[in-house]
Amino acid sequence: MRRLLAEEAERTPTWEPTLESTRESEEKLIRKEKELALANCISCPSEFVLQSIPAEIRKKTPCQIAAFGSPQNIRNSSLLNASRQNEKLKLLFVGSMSQRKGLADLFEAMKLINSSQISLSILGQPSMPMGFYRSHCPDFKYLPPRSNEAVREVMLEHDILVLPSIVEGRALVQQEALSCGLPLIVTKNAGGEDLIEEEGTGFVVSIRKPDEIAEKIDWFVRNLKKMDEMSELCRDKARQYQWNDYARSVISFCLRTRSKSTDIS
Repeated sequence: MRRLLAEEAERTPTWEPTLESTRESEEKLIRKEKELALANCISCPSEFVLQSIPAEIRKKTPCQIAAFGSPQNIRNSSLLNASRQNEKLKLLFVGSMSQRKGLADLFEAMKLINSSQISLSILGQPSMPMGFYRSHCPDFKYLPPRSNEAVREVMLEHDILVLPSIVEGRALVQQEALSCGLPLIVTKNAGGEDLIEEEGTGFVVSIRKPDEIAEKIDWFVRNLKKMDEMSELCRDKARQYQWNDYARSVISFCLRTRSKSTDIS
């Protein structure tokens, strides 16, 4: 995280104040390394997190990937697909309004597309005065933070979740969006690469590539008629990830590791 965000501070210096993690203390980083070294086993929510663990620790400590569960699917006929009645694509970004979440790249992408066919809503906590964000993208609709249930109600009023994150563990908002029938435009660094079926549940884009984000948004504009089918695929994909499965995976992994350790001793 420190390496990626230090690069972001250099690439997008005006957004550096939003990158809180660049100011983490050495003491905190050392403590994290000690915790990893003490672990008997390590469970990660995504491939991206797994690959972030130092290679020397992965070699000697059992590691696994256990994906988070999804919330229950929402089906609300009064809200679902309402935005598509006007044949206008409604984009949604949910999260802290920082460049760690790739917001600067999303704003740059909006400059590359025909905004008359698209609207953008930003739901999250600002890190800077609102004027800062308006100077980069004047036309987005701002939605303040709210309860989880209320966030999902907002999702039902939109078509696509866009989350071009630079670094995350596994952004649960991706599965929340899928459960509401929203396809995704995300980076693999958001930790949900396994959620994407190309042109089915959405697209994976490269980090730091506003042109790729714009290209995928334009694909949705040109394929509005596929949105209802994609929404159903998204809800089906969300159902494949259950919290009970997550719990069983973590517990059984710990028990297997403990059993092997006991056999060896």
